[in-house]
Amino acid sequence: MDIYILDLLVIGLLLLLVTLGSGWISRWPLSYAQIYLLVGILLGPYGFNLIQIRPDAEFLQRVTEFVVIVSVFSCGNKMNRPLNLRAWNSTARLIGLLMPISIFAIAAVGHWILGLNWGAAILLGAILAPTDPVLASDVQLTDVKDKDELRFGLTSEGGLNDALAFPFVYFGLHWLEDDNWQSWLGQWVAVDLIWAIAAGIVMGILVPKAVVWIDHYLQRYREIDEILEDFVALSTILLTYSLTEVVNGYGFLAVFVAGIVVQRSYRHDPEKQHSQFEFTEQVEKLLEVGTILLLGSLLLVEPMRQFAGDGLLVAGLLLFVIRPVGVWISTIGTRFPPQKRWLLGWFGIRGVGSLYYLTYALGESLKGELAERIAWITYITVVISVIIHGISSTPLMNWYERRTKRRRKNVNLATRPEES
Repeated sequence: MDIYILDLLVIGLLLLLVTLGSGWISRWPLSYAQIYLLVGILLGPYGFNLIQIRPDAEFLQRVTEFVVIVSVFSCGNKMNRPLNLRAWNSTARLIGLLMPISIFAIAAVGHWILGLNWGAAILLGAILAPTDPVLASDVQLTDVKDKDELRFGLTSEGGLNDALAFPFVYFGLHWLEDDNWQSWLGQWVAVDLIWAIAAGIVMGILVPKAVVWIDHYLQRYREIDEILEDFVALSTILLTYSLTEVVNGYGFLAVFVAGIVVQRSYRHDPEKQHSQFEFTEQVEKLLEVGTILLLGSLLLVEPMRQFAGDGLLVAGLLLFVIRPVGVWISTIGTRFPPQKRWLLGWFGIRGVGSLYYLTYALGESLKGELAERIAWITYITVVISVIIHGISSTPLMNWYERRTKRRRKNVNLATRPEES
């Protein structure tokens, strides 16, 4: 029988099993990503060898790119706070303080312990710094009415740092190409930092506003087919991303901003708002299946063994030291209770975003043995994150929800007026 048909059969069974068994899976210390990763390994060369393709870096880049743009739009679509610094205080700290701390701490490990040059070390830090908005759905906001600070911080961080790691990726790539950083630093600041971020924000506002205006205008004359209506969200994602990239802005940032704009534009129509939210979530989940299955099938024993020391060192320091300590430093001066700060530190999930930046770098100036070393460090880190965060997310979030409900109940009892 054709292997392609067998692949379709297995994937169909997998989707059926995780869908029908979702009620049980959600109660176990197990994530869907772990299941997809295991099945991908079983379908790969060390299992039934049903997935025989070895995609090149450009194919992986395009797949992961599409997954990320849908996911960051979904994150933006969940943002439910006024646009002021006070409301986004946790996000500002996680992006403005934690992300640079993470990048330069990983770079320090890469340079002083692994012996990488500074360009490669900073590139490694930028690849591994973003937390993943795709695999972290269990710890993110569940809908636009969810006001939880921990979930808001993790969701907004996942949406933004997948975009704002790009300047550091470019910084590392420039340094790899030219050790004389004085010759390109000015251009990096002007183009890769200021222009690209500003263009991303502006296009993230203008494009979705135009789409929403056209939608509202045409609806006056004839309503859109109900079955096709949700595709407006997908078209908004693609238009925003592509037009932003045309003007050399950061498309990921633009799409995240677009998610916020679209969510606010349909406040008067909660049914449509909820429908678009659900649609992007479903697309994101479906794309997650393919991406993690592919990752599992790509894992090879020999290179993983060869780079196991580097990968375990970087993953261990990043997940158990750099991220938790970085969060603790970044949240100094806040009123976050200790358990919330530690949970923010623990849920620094790495995944599809890191795979995208890796494949992007592989398509640029990252070549040869250095490329292989950084690639397998990244793969090992993502696999470890999928496993340990997948095991811990359900019990930890259940504990957090129980504790939060108990605290709210105690506050309500304390503030309830005495009965006369």
